[in-house]
Amino acid sequence: MKLVVLDGHALNPGDLSWEALSSQVGDFVLYPRTAPEQVVERIGDAELVLTNKTVLDETVLARTPSVRYIGELATGVNNIDLAAARARGIAVTNVPAYSTASVAQMTFALLLELTLQAGHYAQLVHSGAWARSADFSFFDTPLVELEGLRMGIVGFGQIGRRVARLAQGFGMRVAVHTAHPEKYREAYADLEFLELEPLLRESDVVSLHCPLTPETRQMIDARRIALMKPTAYLINTGRGPLVDERALADALKAGRIAGLGVDVLSSEPPSADNPLCLAPHCVITPHIAWATRAARLRLMAVAADNLRAFLRGEPLNRVDGA
Repeated sequence: MKLVVLDGHALNPGDLSWEALSSQVGDFVLYPRTAPEQVVERIGDAELVLTNKTVLDETVLARTPSVRYIGELATGVNNIDLAAARARGIAVTNVPAYSTASVAQMTFALLLELTLQAGHYAQLVHSGAWARSADFSFFDTPLVELEGLRMGIVGFGQIGRRVARLAQGFGMRVAVHTAHPEKYREAYADLEFLELEPLLRESDVVSLHCPLTPETRQMIDARRIALMKPTAYLINTGRGPLVDERALADALKAGRIAGLGVDVLSSEPPSADNPLCLAPHCVITPHIAWATRAARLRLMAVAADNLRAFLRGEPLNRVDGA
């Protein structure tokens, strides 16, 4: 059988091995990246396809009738037309939970940079500003302690739950907004469960960990930003379109919130005129929260397990409804 990897560079830029996947098939073809106009040709007569961000929509699937299996090299599958795959009997799998620890870690990396600005102060030291100071301790911005602040978590999947425990480790009080609070109240009796708008009003830090759906797209818009404290920080390691980027940039410029930390944007890589790229008090990292070596090793292992299970006729991490 032939397996085509359409965009393997992000998962494995050269520090991992593809052997766990390539050893399962007779013909293994790897592409670092695939442009939209190359997708159909590169899939060709392959039965097995792996993709991360390359779009496999109705048009592509209609033109690649040999495909029997699509393995998503990520958790989200919004780049795959699941209905079209289901109609053609194509199995679709994803890789859940591989990056939980890494994304939770990045959530606090962004928050700590906003509140303590270690990068800013390291640059000042290297520039000689501390050496020129008359005092043993040199700081020119407010420094914020997390203990006692309220962390509002929007979305309570595995990452949201990990962030909640880390927040408690910092001595923060934790509030949660989730569509199904009844599932968690008993096990997480030490947390407060709130509707979204009260959570926005009462939190000192708001961290987004919900999936991107029609209901959550731009859920943080100008009206909801206005509910937040002017001293509050917003963190987004979920999906870029969860927020209205223009409204957030305007709020940062006007001082209506204290800061923003994001690892995701609505368009990646961003356009030159993305409003957040020029906004003050904004820390942006280039969608790397998932990309620790440990997380990518887990992703590779589960992707190989998914393929192995499919070839044995066993369902594992199927998301196509089968």
